[in-house]
Amino acid sequence: MDLVQHNPMHPGKFIKRVYLTPHDIGSNELSRKLQVSAGLVSRMLNGKTDVSPAMAIKLSKVLGRTAESWLAMQDNYNLWIARKAIDLDKYEAISFA
Repeated sequence: MDLVQHNPMHPGKFIKRVYLTPHDIGSNELSRKLQVSAGLVSRMLNGKTDVSPAMAIKLSKVLGRTAESWLAMQDNYNLWIARKAIDLDKYEAISFA
């Protein structure tokens, strides 16, 4: 049985909703804390770029949660996008019998 998550949130949008907006923290402050460019943070917050392993480690230190949880959130989002884009009816399983 597959556990399918419906419409998972991109980690950047999660960061914006859970950490930045409620605490009135701007993306420039976050970029300074993460020691990355403001452009990179902006792209991440807008779901335009993925959370990399290096970013996951930095987010873990700056915002909390484990690096693994940040990567899992990104993987769940990416998998959901891929499932929407790929028509599996075009593929046939290999029989190993």
